[in-house]
Amino acid sequence: MTIDVQDTLPAASPPVSQPPHPLVEFWYHFRQNKGAMAGLAVILLIAVVALFADVVAPHDPNIQYRDAILVPPVWQEGGRWAFLLGTDDIGRDMLSRLIFGARLSMMIGLIVVTLSLAVGLALGMIAGFFGGVTDALVMRFMDILLSLPSLLLAVVVAAILGPGLVNAMLAVSIVVIPHYARLTRAAVMAEANKDYVVASRVAGAGPLRLMLVVILPNCVAPLIVQATLGFSTAILDAAALGFLGLGAQPPTPEWGTMLASSLQFLQRAPWVVTWPGVAILVTVLAFNLLGDGLRDALDPKLKR
Repeated sequence: MTIDVQDTLPAASPPVSQPPHPLVEFWYHFRQNKGAMAGLAVILLIAVVALFADVVAPHDPNIQYRDAILVPPVWQEGGRWAFLLGTDDIGRDMLSRLIFGARLSMMIGLIVVTLSLAVGLALGMIAGFFGGVTDALVMRFMDILLSLPSLLLAVVVAAILGPGLVNAMLAVSIVVIPHYARLTRAAVMAEANKDYVVASRVAGAGPLRLMLVVILPNCVAPLIVQATLGFSTAILDAAALGFLGLGAQPPTPEWGTMLASSLQFLQRAPWVVTWPGVAILVTVLAFNLLGDGLRDALDPKLKR
């Protein structure tokens, strides 16, 4: 009797498929949202323009062309190719001021989000991890800040500190701290009693290690979404303070300040009001769309 060698060999096990990398899975779900992709494209474009404003801008934003006061955009009668979007009431190029204003707005958003996220994260981690009296004190203070209208609180803080771009950024940062603090606290409380945290505590991990190394990485997803939406809030609130005269001061090319200084020309030269408003609208909308896309991609319950 002959024995087939192939019959004696063990059957080959089917190949084990490796799970996709978390970044690959995130990108797959994120790109399904067309609105988020459009928002990301607009933000990247604004960021590149802001970064290379000195090269992209056709004119110095503060140079006054006395022979070109309130020149309309190039497609309107009387427009000039030297000033594609027209000029303002003292002859400054609108396109150049919008480009440098984009740099300022992105810087405002980055600084405000960084400051508010750092402080709110620290307060939320402490309140959620230790609980008890510490949690009550921190959260009651956050509730007091949340009970006041955000823009009104920012106006009060900016008025106390004095008008100026730096003070406006500090005022907006103080206003949005409670949002990050409460979000961090809720995430920490949801993770603090899970098995992996208990195991780390039993293994001898100290409070600082538990907060920063064990718990914090699992609380990052909602904070990323909130920080992205915080960019739009920071830009909008800083523009509002600039519009009220408490933010960036002339001749700084800040979108809110540009709006405030050109309202009197709304009927005579509407482009001096339209372009800063459109810039604020597009930027805020892009960050909101990006935030919605990040929320859908990072939250397993919302993945389709």
